[in-house]
This record gives sequence, C-alpha cells and structure tokens, in this order.
Amino acid sequence: MSSTPRMIKKYPNRRLYDTSESRYITRADVQKMVIDQVDFVIVNKSTREDITRSILLQIISQQEDGSDAMMTRDFLARVIRSHEESARDVTASYLEQSLKFLTAQFERRQVTRPADNADSAAMGDLAEENYQRWRSVQEEICRTLLNAARLPDMPERPPVAIDAAAPPG
Repeated sequence: MSSTPRMIKKYPNRRLYDTSESRYITRADVQKMVIDQVDFVIVNKSTREDITRSILLQIISQQEDGSDAMMTRDFLARVIRSHEESARDVTASYLEQSLKFLTAQFERRQVTRPADNADSAAMGDLAEENYQRWRSVQEEICRTLLNAARLPDMPERPPVAIDAAAPPG
C-alpha cells in the first residue's frame, strides 16, 4: 500500500470520483480496491467529511442481500445489541482480531496446501479449529473475570465451567 491513501470524492449526485485515475467509479470498483488492498479514503465533496465507513457498510449490505449471505440474522442482531452494551469496544476488538486471525490462517493454509483452495471441507475444518481456539480463549477470559470479581472473604469455589456456545440466560 502506498503511504498516501487514494482520494475518492463522492459528489452530491451520488457518483464516486477517483482522483488518482481521474474517472468516475462504482461501488463495485471500491469493492475491488478493498480486495486488492488499495489504501483509499472516500470524502463527501461538499462537506469534506470522511464517509469511507459508510460506503464500506453499503457494500457489505449489498453483499448480504444476496442468496449467499455470510452473516446470519442472529449474528447481525448481536452486532446491533453490542452497540448498546458496555462491552462495545471489547466486542469490536474481538471481531476485528478474529477476522485477522482467520484471514492469516487461511492465507497460511493456501500457501502450505494449495490443493485445498476449492475444498469446502478444508474451510469447514479451519472454521472448526478457529472456533475451538477462540472458545478456549473466551472461557479463560471468563474464568479470569469471575475469579477477579470474587470478594476476598468469599470461600474458594472450584472454577466455573462456561459453555461459550450456549446463549446467555
């Protein structure tokens, strides 16, 4: 990626203008830039406000409208609820780190086993492996928080087993 992000301006007529290539582009072009890891920023031409996140969310929304949606209704509801909870920053960091970890693992697996690129079973195995790792990390965090929350005069109890897959309640 270059040191200076590519500048894209959004005009009042909703069109996006790539100042590097001196041409109008579509959201599909922006999506390709994301995939190609091009560093860019999108600004509102009139207000000069950075609207990059808004455009990226529109692209995600378009992708999720299709029949091959990746995010379940339950996941999306949890994301919405997490904006109202006190653990908002922790949730955002957790999701970001999880995706970075999954992407790095997938890329490493592509390099070490290129024959598995189209193998959905391999992706399922990778997802299960990641789930188990994150579950164990989550259980350890919960145990640590529960143990730290005990009052000093409380009798020692065995560690609480936490089922990370079970819904709260």
